[in-house]
Amino acid sequence: MFVPHYAMSGGTLIALAADQIVMSSHAVLGPVDPQLGHRPAASSIKVVEQKPIAEVDDETLIIADVGRKAIEQVRRTARDLLERQLPAEQADALAEKLSTGTWTHDYPILPQEAQAFGLKVSTEMTDDVLQLRSLYPQPVRQQPGGVEYLPEPRQRPAATGT
Repeated sequence: MFVPHYAMSGGTLIALAADQIVMSSHAVLGPVDPQLGHRPAASSIKVVEQKPIAEVDDETLIIADVGRKAIEQVRRTARDLLERQLPAEQADALAEKLSTGTWTHDYPILPQEAQAFGLKVSTEMTDDVLQLRSLYPQPVRQQPGGVEYLPEPRQRPAATGT
């Protein structure tokens, strides 16, 4: 059993290895599509597919090649994990969806959507698990574009009038 409060990408892979995923109602999983630096692998591949080859620089071609390999590696890993609990065809389709850039990397997969994918997801989270989680808040992220877990509502700094 894996109990995420907030899990994206790497956390989703851990969750896929579990017999059951327990999520609070506001927890999310995320796609496992590879990111190459600040670039989504799937988007780098699309650039190469959509532009004439003469207009694509060598670095972009290399990134697209690495991206293809990274996507295949993650897709295969996700499929292998999913085949433990889903029929092979369904596991393959879900692994494809999660790893190939179907959504942006920060797309939140809510418990209901994860259940619709066929994952064994429970939202029966006990208060003691939530209390335990509140003892380990995540540090505030310094980079934009992500989702962070806050055990309580964020307080805006008080305005100082002059």
